[in-house]
Amino acid sequence: MADFEHEMLREIYEQPHALRSTIALYAQGDTLNASVAERLAGWSNAAGEILIAASGSSRHSGLYAEILLEDLCGLAVDVEYASEYSCRGGSDPRRPSVLVLSQSGETSDTLAALNEARHKKQKTLAITNHPASSMAHLADVSMPLAAGQEKAIPATKSFTCQLAVLYLLALYEGVRLRNIDAKMLGRLIEELDAVPAMIQSALDGWRVQTTALADKFKDASTFLYLGRGIHYAIAREGALKLKEASYVHAEGYPAGELKHGPNALVSERVPLVVIATIDRSLQSSIERYEKTLELLRYVKAEGAKVIALANSDDQQIADLVENVIRVERTSEYLLPILEVIPLQLFAYFMAIQRGVDVDRPRNLSKAVIERAPGV
Repeated sequence: MADFEHEMLREIYEQPHALRSTIALYAQGDTLNASVAERLAGWSNAAGEILIAASGSSRHSGLYAEILLEDLCGLAVDVEYASEYSCRGGSDPRRPSVLVLSQSGETSDTLAALNEARHKKQKTLAITNHPASSMAHLADVSMPLAAGQEKAIPATKSFTCQLAVLYLLALYEGVRLRNIDAKMLGRLIEELDAVPAMIQSALDGWRVQTTALADKFKDASTFLYLGRGIHYAIAREGALKLKEASYVHAEGYPAGELKHGPNALVSERVPLVVIATIDRSLQSSIERYEKTLELLRYVKAEGAKVIALANSDDQQIADLVENVIRVERTSEYLLPILEVIPLQLFAYFMAIQRGVDVDRPRNLSKAVIERAPGV
């Protein structure tokens, strides 16, 4: 299927190419780019503390990076809303290194956070899709994406490329800290290299399935998106995509929090989107999966309508949920790149069902830039 009525759909389909191009900037074969490692060498805080400042979709990639950098590298990571960080006041005696994430590299709140960190003489790193942007220029180190121009306002390929660069950053930091040896590094890069082909082979199937799901759920008033651990970031991003693309209300929650209030909303008109993938080589992933199965059994008994994302060979989820979107098996830390794409497609087709100009949703712009009064 190669027909694209909107830039958003085209850019969703461009993700395999964008990911390959981005990965090639930082890894070749089973090794990392030595010049990038050299640039990153002086960035890290001596105590291993990182603060991530971002807004919107970029903050969700920051939530992904928080778990990734803590699990693979043993770093201590906090994620802040950029709009809050720059106006909090006070001082942080830890003086963490600051990572800013922005598709445009010009987002005013994130730029203010970067300038605040520079004012405090903290080390800074910028990940943007524009290597000549203000953030890339001002930060101590820049790690650009190679997503190419993104015309649609809802971020798609820039988001998945952010995830890929953050994964690569974790590899650089893991090697520097000697948490990742050469053999492990080669395996982790090989797993990352395999992701674009997995996406390419699944796109048409996801497109057909999410078209049908959008038709089925077009009258829903609210969705609750649920994910555990690193997948919570993707639940948040899936909910945001639905809101900004289709104007349908949605919220992302940690799956374990459903019974702590949000469950009161679940009804015929408030379906659940549950991320229920698993990496069977990782014990913590198995434990999260088992808890998600328990949750699905509970909501099935309650009569909830559910869309689940599950591994391609998972029969247990299919026994509990009528609507299952399949993703290929890969590592816990790469599954989010696969998971988010069918959620992008679902948001796109929900927008089409509701007659929304999906490339230019109301009240939104590609980069949130402050303007003087009256401008």
